[in-house]
Amino acid sequence: MKVVLDHVGIAVKDLRAALAFYHEALGLEIEAPEEVTSQRVRAHFIPTGESKLELLEATSSESAIARYVDKRGPGLHHITLRVDDLGAALEQLKARGVKLIDEQPRPGAEHALVAFIHPSSAHGVLVELKQPRVVNNSKVHRYTLGDLELISVCDGFFMLDGGQMFGVVPKVLWSKKMPADDRNRVQFAMRCLIVRGRRTMLIDAGMGDKENQKFLDMYGADRSRTLDHTLAEAGLTPEDIDIVLATHLHFDHAGGFTVRGADGKVRPRFPRAQYVARRGEWEDAMHPNARSRASYFFDNYVPLAEAGVLQLIDEDQTIMPGVKVRRTGGHTMHHQMAIIESGGRTAAFAGELIASMAHLPEGWIMAYDLYPLDTLAAKGTFIKEAIERETLIFFDHDPLVPAAYIREENGKRRFVPAREP
Repeated sequence: MKVVLDHVGIAVKDLRAALAFYHEALGLEIEAPEEVTSQRVRAHFIPTGESKLELLEATSSESAIARYVDKRGPGLHHITLRVDDLGAALEQLKARGVKLIDEQPRPGAEHALVAFIHPSSAHGVLVELKQPRVVNNSKVHRYTLGDLELISVCDGFFMLDGGQMFGVVPKVLWSKKMPADDRNRVQFAMRCLIVRGRRTMLIDAGMGDKENQKFLDMYGADRSRTLDHTLAEAGLTPEDIDIVLATHLHFDHAGGFTVRGADGKVRPRFPRAQYVARRGEWEDAMHPNARSRASYFFDNYVPLAEAGVLQLIDEDQTIMPGVKVRRTGGHTMHHQMAIIESGGRTAAFAGELIASMAHLPEGWIMAYDLYPLDTLAAKGTFIKEAIERETLIFFDHDPLVPAAYIREENGKRRFVPAREP
């Protein structure tokens, strides 16, 4: 575990006086303040070369900083060490018997993931570990499962309403895991999965690039790095894909199935591929209702049928050696996930059943789900299986982590991010 000093946290009672000292007396530049709503604190960062000072101002009498200042007065509060993989660092520390305040990463200032080590294990010092949030974290991630290679690729990022993404869960809870912007939006990835064995399969394909600027602005879409980029980084071209599998046909999963040519005509994006979708999902996508029509765009899938490359399936079945589909329902009536098995090991592309690491609790179900009780049942069954089989779970929307395992200890479940070989 490699660590670097990121910053020193200083609790302040009189912010104006503190800023006068650091800015006016010492001549240091103060960055714009940042509200960390989950911690009820306002952070003012002061660059000092390769590390920073962080002035911490309580925004509520209930915040930890307010209690600290009331008890001890202003002064040094903690030191922050930067790590590349916070999940792995916490696992390593737990294995060594280090007492942790946070056993799982949580959101911190600068949109980073953070976790605190208890002072009793750090000789009286409160130590914060920080994994910087990588903007546009669309890196290609490779994993091996028996004879199969699994490659997580990304079609960029977009913003979705936090309330919609977490349903009946109060914002005071979900915002601790995924902070929202001033429009209550949370950034999510559009991750897809390549399975390479006897054939090469792509599961989902993001939103693609057929939509106009108004649409992109509405969803805060970041198209600076797309599936074209990450496929190329994985050493693949669209011509290398043999099968394209759809978990469902919403625009953020099926938009990349087609492409608009210079002549304005929409065609299949992967010229050699057969596209596989659930028949019931196709029927629902072809006849959307007032609730679902905002997510189904005909240009994403009708050209596939017109080109004769669309295969509709009715039952759970094997799509290629090592890959089978299972209907989960919930998000849509015929939403399906992919179960991948090779060499006695199991992986799954869970689709919207567990969209991100924040969606691990069984009751954390999206308001977008048309049949939430079906999601609840399918999710509960899958999580139990995933724990028993040590299933490697690939996420479609987590902004930072492409894949993780579920661990259960003393009745508590948590995700452990998977390491690449």
